[in-house]
Amino acid sequence: MTDNKTLPTEVPTLYIVPTPIGNLGDITQRAIEVLSTVDLIAAEDTRHTGKLLSHFCIQTKTFALHDHNEQQKAQVLVDKLLAGHSIALVSDAGTPLISDPGYHLVNQCRQAGVKVVPLPGACAVITALSASGLPSDRFSFEGFLPAKSKGRKDKFLEIAKAERTCVFYESPHRILDSLDDMLEILGAEREVVLARELTKTFETIQGMPLGELIEWVKSDPNQQRGEMALLIHGYRAEADDTLPEEVTRTLTILTKELPLKKAAAMTAEIYNLKKNALYKWGLENLD
Repeated sequence: MTDNKTLPTEVPTLYIVPTPIGNLGDITQRAIEVLSTVDLIAAEDTRHTGKLLSHFCIQTKTFALHDHNEQQKAQVLVDKLLAGHSIALVSDAGTPLISDPGYHLVNQCRQAGVKVVPLPGACAVITALSASGLPSDRFSFEGFLPAKSKGRKDKFLEIAKAERTCVFYESPHRILDSLDDMLEILGAEREVVLARELTKTFETIQGMPLGELIEWVKSDPNQQRGEMALLIHGYRAEADDTLPEEVTRTLTILTKELPLKKAAAMTAEIYNLKKNALYKWGLENLD
């Protein structure tokens, strides 16, 4: 077993170690040193992490800790730490706990008085935000978008008037459906950035009004592949975006006989307004 005295601290410690999100050159020297000298590496996928360790000639043993076993296995690792071992926590890519396993382990370590040391390093959220061209003074990371259309629409409705930049992860097989749902709630003019395959050979960071972005993604199947982040510009209030009472009354009456989408389209035609604004008002104000 590795001698703990080669570690930066002799106190048994849980190290939170970011790993590259694509380019292996992005790993830090400190991360390599910690992974080489801890007693055990808790990994989301031991086979995936094994390839990284092999690349850097690291022979430390690994322990599988993933979404399906973390609550059961976290205490096993805490017991090892309390017995004097040091452990590194890694995910498949990026910073652990950021839409990856690790919360239960870190929480239990802190409750047990185990020293927890985070290392800075790769994180897709921050990498995407830094190059997006969107405001970065206020932002929120919202995790993966819901798998179902209704859940996505509810989430977009929730952040529709948030003034901060919002960042989501999305899977390639759902990207077009998610963009279409986003269009229905946020409208074609909202600025959105697609950050894809960050730090990899085919890295793409493309921002434009949502209506244009959808057409761009649909026209190029390559933009529908790989690891993705979607960044949404915060809401910018217009001088007066309130709907006249006459308009909302008409919409309310029509929705008693028609689906909201159809009622919004008809009301928009009657009053020469944008149907997206009417549809959003209906979602927010009508049962």
